[in-house]
Amino acid sequence: MKLGIIIYSTDAETVWNAFRLGVFSLKEGDKVKAFLLAKGVECENLVNDKFNVKEQMQLFVDNHGEILACGTCLKIRNSEGSELCPLSTMKDLYEIIKDSDKVISI
Repeated sequence: MKLGIIIYSTDAETVWNAFRLGVFSLKEGDKVKAFLLAKGVECENLVNDKFNVKEQMQLFVDNHGEILACGTCLKIRNSEGSELCPLSTMKDLYEIIKDSDKVISI
């Protein structure tokens, strides 16, 4: 299955669980892409004692998941993409939606 995960939250527990689902799905043999949109582009910098978001994001990438971050949303926040979350476009989001068997948004 091809799974698309659209993340627009900055709630650490929510984002952490989204990437946990992504990691689990990858380990089940699925292809998974995550797109960070709106506030979601801030998730790489979420710090929480209970929910290590960055660790889950790294596990996601280490298991061959792909993370893309909305370039416009990053620019609004005077931020740039990173190695973990490269800058992308609405075309990339569209392609994720078009190519996925299932899409969830969080």
